[in-house]
Amino acid sequence: MRTALLACFVALLALQRAAAQQAGDPGKDVPYFPSAPAMVERMLDLARVGPGDRVIDLGSGDGRNVIAAAKRGANAVGVEYNPDLVALARRNAVEAGVAELARFVQGDMFEADISRASVLVLFLIPENLGRLEPKFRKLAPGTRIVSNYYRIPGWEPAASDTVHGDCETWCQAWLYIVPARAQGTWRLPSGELVLAQDFDTLSGTLTTSAGAQLAIVNGRVAADRIRFLAGLDEYEGRIRGERMEGTVSGGTSGPWSAARAK
Repeated sequence: MRTALLACFVALLALQRAAAQQAGDPGKDVPYFPSAPAMVERMLDLARVGPGDRVIDLGSGDGRNVIAAAKRGANAVGVEYNPDLVALARRNAVEAGVAELARFVQGDMFEADISRASVLVLFLIPENLGRLEPKFRKLAPGTRIVSNYYRIPGWEPAASDTVHGDCETWCQAWLYIVPARAQGTWRLPSGELVLAQDFDTLSGTLTTSAGAQLAIVNGRVAADRIRFLAGLDEYEGRIRGERMEGTVSGGTSGPWSAARAK
């Protein structure tokens, strides 16, 4: 009996500590500042979150992003270092009726496995976004990343939106679409393609089997889609891991394919 009472007292104390968390409280890597409710919904709208999505929030705080995503039918996970906030988020998920879809993990966001995410919903300072950027690049092409107010260094947003009225501070959202990795050397039946990649922009050369070297112009990657001009030809297609294929038109026309050089 005494053991049970002690367990209840410890649980109640943890909930009271969690409820006492205030905006501006210090955290491991950044102070705790939650997004305004209207901003949460706008970020999820911008990322088109719905059933079938796997949403991850790094530095999930009181769980509002995760819970809002779960209400839309997404399987959502929050990673939060502060155990009191984890306890608060779990209680909030139960009260919202989405505990089965909203899960919270106590841990370091820089160590979290985000490889299966289809959407990341974030409110992090540029320093932290910069530290996480190499992990973002490894996500599956087409993964959506929506960030409240702060931009990912070196990345170009696909879209942005601003909340007015019910949001007073940090009210702009940025949407990014993870591009496929196109950089490197590719072998074509008719030559060699060497690409340099700056987020979603491509440059480089196409060297034909006849020895002509053509500059890559207007090269672009959008999710797993690739497009570029080489001489009189326009190449369009999809990148699928170590291969890409599509159609070429202009001076020549028909299908094309390439394999990444080993």
